[in-house]
Amino acid sequence: MSIVSPGEKRPRVFSGVQPTGNIHIGNYLGALVQFVELQDQADCIYCIVDQHAITVPQDPKELRQHILDVAALYLAVGIDPKKAIVFVQSEVSAHTELSWILTCNSYTGELSRMTQFKQKNKGRESAPTGLFTYPVLMAADILLYDTDIVPVGNDQKQHIELTRDLANRVNGKYPGTFVVPDGRFMKSGARIMSLDDPTSKMSKSAVNPLSRISLLDEPAKIKKAIMRATTDSEGIIRYDIENKPGISNLLSIYSTFTGTPIPELEQKYEGAGYGTLKKDLVEVTVDALAPIQQRYAEIRNSEELLKILDDGAERANAIAEVVLKRVKNSFGLGR
Repeated sequence: MSIVSPGEKRPRVFSGVQPTGNIHIGNYLGALVQFVELQDQADCIYCIVDQHAITVPQDPKELRQHILDVAALYLAVGIDPKKAIVFVQSEVSAHTELSWILTCNSYTGELSRMTQFKQKNKGRESAPTGLFTYPVLMAADILLYDTDIVPVGNDQKQHIELTRDLANRVNGKYPGTFVVPDGRFMKSGARIMSLDDPTSKMSKSAVNPLSRISLLDEPAKIKKAIMRATTDSEGIIRYDIENKPGISNLLSIYSTFTGTPIPELEQKYEGAGYGTLKKDLVEVTVDALAPIQQRYAEIRNSEELLKILDDGAERANAIAEVVLKRVKNSFGLGR
């Protein structure tokens, strides 16, 4: 569905992915597919948010590798650097400058109510300050580019609301400082759940490696994860999230990869066993990921990738500095 009418100004889109481990199919089907679609309808800026990654300890060498991994995967899934800006967050210093300004306009109460902070801080007496304030950095990431639309998962709604609250709060004092963005949330059918616990979202931090399928997984690992996926004892292939979360999840993955409506899949597999569905899904998944893996292998260690990131940082800086100057002027910072 188009996000802009003919003759209207193209909106600006911003989103980012953390460079912590391999991107899985939940990230891909839920977010990156949107990124690719939007680049033909909007002015898109896609970031590798490495400063968000250090809210928890990271191995510096591994982090640097993961930054390039994610950048290469952005391109491998179809993001075109001629249509979109692709860059590394820490290479544009305005992100942290704006984050401090927004921190001074946020409140501990609203940050302590953030669901993800409460989950990550569960059972602790104290937490790293960065874990507490990273939603403000996320808001800075978005507001720094006069963003109109932020494509994110449904679990990020609270962060978009905070970003809008901060923008409106500042605009209330200093009108016209920020563009107030809107979230573009993925369809519920595209929400991919864990293969071993289909009531939980697929996660790259889950202990069981067979709970997820990463974009760079080999066919043998994909087959193992899908064939061991949790189902139920009913033996009927139908979409019912509440009563059949496992089968519903497998149907969602199948449907999203192939574009086949779920009712058609239910009809196709009427009377078939779960094993048949799983075997076919293995083939669908391997076939869908093969061109991504091939493109990734071509570009991951290339000079082309480094040049794209250099160019992206330069283009992002040019936009960010204009916005930051406007914000500093509103607050009376500098001479």
